[in-house]
Amino acid sequence: MTTPPRWPVALVLENGRVFKGLGFGARRESIGEVVFNTSITGYQEILSDPSYCGQIVVMTATQIGNVGVNHADTEARRVACAGFAIRELSPIPASWRSEDTLPHWLDETGVPGIEGIDTRALTRVLRDQGAMRGAITPHVTEVEAVLERVRAAPKMDGLDLVPRVTCAKRYDWTEPSWQAIDDGRAIPTPPVSLHVVAYDFGIKENILRQLRDIGCRVTVVPATTPASEALAAGADGYFLSNGPGDPAAVTYAVAATKELCASGKPVFGICLGHQILGLALGAKTLKLPFGHHGGNHPVLDKTTGKVEITAQNHGFVVDPTTLPSGVHVTHENLFDHSNEGIAVAGKPIFSVQYHPESSPGPHDASYLFARFRDLMTKAH
Repeated sequence: MTTPPRWPVALVLENGRVFKGLGFGARRESIGEVVFNTSITGYQEILSDPSYCGQIVVMTATQIGNVGVNHADTEARRVACAGFAIRELSPIPASWRSEDTLPHWLDETGVPGIEGIDTRALTRVLRDQGAMRGAITPHVTEVEAVLERVRAAPKMDGLDLVPRVTCAKRYDWTEPSWQAIDDGRAIPTPPVSLHVVAYDFGIKENILRQLRDIGCRVTVVPATTPASEALAAGADGYFLSNGPGDPAAVTYAVAATKELCASGKPVFGICLGHQILGLALGAKTLKLPFGHHGGNHPVLDKTTGKVEITAQNHGFVVDPTTLPSGVHVTHENLFDHSNEGIAVAGKPIFSVQYHPESSPGPHDASYLFARFRDLMTKAH
């Protein structure tokens, strides 16, 4: 196998710190908010998660690319992240599932990468000073000009990135999760018995698979769909998806969610959908210093007393001190005690900040989809 070409590149942070390395993937300059992810595996799912739109992802795991990439593990049809920064690029993809190399895939999807930098030092900068704007650039001799462009780029606060990642028109999803073979037979997928309308704020495909796995026919609608159109579908429940950007800027989704909550039908939100639900119920959101990005975050489910290890990817949270009467905290992050879930007393409305569909990450929280199914079945 031939070694893919490399070229000098730099990661330039808005605080003036510069990390020089070698480029791979797309050979272009890209600016975004730089965040670090502590997951050990699952780089393909991370890169293809639409929630990373407008962000440069730094992996804390030392070697990346060792299992290549494949069609089945992508989370969206279009990769939206701004860039990828790693310590070492594996020269050989060693997996029977691999269909392509990471550098070639990133080149095709237009995402620039940088390797050979001290990701430990970079992570400490982001942890201590907070996520900040940065650029992966091939213009290594023009750092001052690059720094000017970085500082002129919009900050994540107040930025609505959902239009970049939502679908153009409504569509139906019917594909279940990949099923293991048991004694030579595939485990059957439950028959369709419920209908869900899912708002696409940057939805991951594994969420759609999980909804199909619990017996749902799923209609995915664009983020700007008025509540009247969603309600006219006569669904058994409504799902609010993950997505990128500042939730407070997605005012059209907050307005629609208020109407969905008034319908009496179950509403379930994840990540950005959780934040949008919180805003629709009257709470406020806050930006975290460096966000939660990784697959090892312990969360306490206050309704059961159990602790689950979760996959997370968010930079904003619902401020629990602003929750109105009748809306209570159901989940708490045990790292920093931030809010990880809410529910409305006496109503089938709930949401979580983290990713129960995993992909990548642990499957501890998959029970939440069954909880949504049970609420819809009860109200059916």
